[in-house]
Amino acid sequence: MKEKMQDLKAGRTAQKARTRAALVQSASTLMQQGKRPTVEEAAEAVGISKRTAYRYFVSQDHMLADAALESVRPVFAKILDAPRGAAAPADRLETLIKSLNRMAPDYDTELRVIVRAALDRSPGAATPPGRPRGQRRLDWIAEVLAPLKSELPAALYDRLAAALAAMIGFDMYIWLREVGELSPERVDDVMVWMGRTLLEATLEEARERGRRR
Repeated sequence: MKEKMQDLKAGRTAQKARTRAALVQSASTLMQQGKRPTVEEAAEAVGISKRTAYRYFVSQDHMLADAALESVRPVFAKILDAPRGAAAPADRLETLIKSLNRMAPDYDTELRVIVRAALDRSPGAATPPGRPRGQRRLDWIAEVLAPLKSELPAALYDRLAAALAAMIGFDMYIWLREVGELSPERVDDVMVWMGRTLLEATLEEARERGRRR
């Protein structure tokens, strides 16, 4: 009896995953056609009821952000391949920044949807199921800083990781390109300078702490 219940639960879980994946794919397909689908439109396209669809996505922006993220996931998965080829953390960081900046124009629509969803989320609102969006940045930074993980005090490492994660995002890229009116080359230059400055300042602070002991 217990095994049967477990099998039923596993079956329901798998069905939910398939339903959610179908909604995400439907929304992604409609977005690629230049549309901004509602939850109802994405559901109708794949024969899912509106009531069922709203069990998975509480709002249009929530659905669109997940659909956009799904579209760029394969690209994000390859982003770390380039930084791994550099030994020095500063060079790894520069490679990461330039890799992200190069892919940004090709996925402009999707990335803007993701940023908009993050900005529109009300303070204190419940976090959608799954890993919070934006956590991938910390994964990239962890890869960049891997050679320093054992050298930096935990507090300095965590502060540096948070600062670097904040400055490599698409939101920063948009500001520099559209508000700052910088060329792509100047955007690279500014972001690389920011990253290297933060990194060197942290390393110097760590060295200074070591000299005081």
